[in-house]
Amino acid sequence: MGLLLVRSKATKHNEAMATELIPLFPLSVVLLPSMPLPLHIFEDRYKEMMGEIIPAKGEFGVVFAKDDGIVNIGCTATVERVMRRYDDGRLDLLAMGQRRFQIASLDQEKSFLRAEVEFFNDDDASEVPLDLRQRATAAYRDLAIAESESAEGGEPTWENTRISFQLARFIDDFEKRQTVLSLRSEVERLEFLVRVIPEYMAKRERTALAKRVGPLNGHARVSR
Repeated sequence: MGLLLVRSKATKHNEAMATELIPLFPLSVVLLPSMPLPLHIFEDRYKEMMGEIIPAKGEFGVVFAKDDGIVNIGCTATVERVMRRYDDGRLDLLAMGQRRFQIASLDQEKSFLRAEVEFFNDDDASEVPLDLRQRATAAYRDLAIAESESAEGGEPTWENTRISFQLARFIDDFEKRQTVLSLRSEVERLEFLVRVIPEYMAKRERTALAKRVGPLNGHARVSR
């Protein structure tokens, strides 16, 4: 797979930031901070990676893998629990999203990919306006209901200042989730989410309806 580094405009501040070399795990999923990630490790290169990560209680970077490569903003993860070890070295484990990073350069000296990365936090720490909080809470409830198919949705944890990441976990449109991961303002992330969620929900309902109706096409019931 070719490597695609989708670079954002670097500021002088970012260019001066120190980098850290971390292992990379490209996946067809977008990991968010504080998001659980179950993994089944079966490739030899990732067995080697976890053989280094787990004893050291270190971090590895999860990046969204596309057809033409990987994007350059990802999220680190730590191994919270090894749930099963197989005789052939395979592992079932639970990882947890931690810190956001941007790739500065790639390193392919080992069997698994590594990268020099720059960690980043939000540039804008503005308080979320009350109206936006209310709309985000309503969107969270709607998504939670759709996800669990129950009559009651959950509540976001507002003590956590990054509610956007809790909200974006419900969205399986990874391009949208990648946008949330990349934005450096909680207000911007929530504004983006409350704008796109109604259409996302409508599309999800259309897909569910098509699955329900599809098997009935061409099968008319004849009353006798």
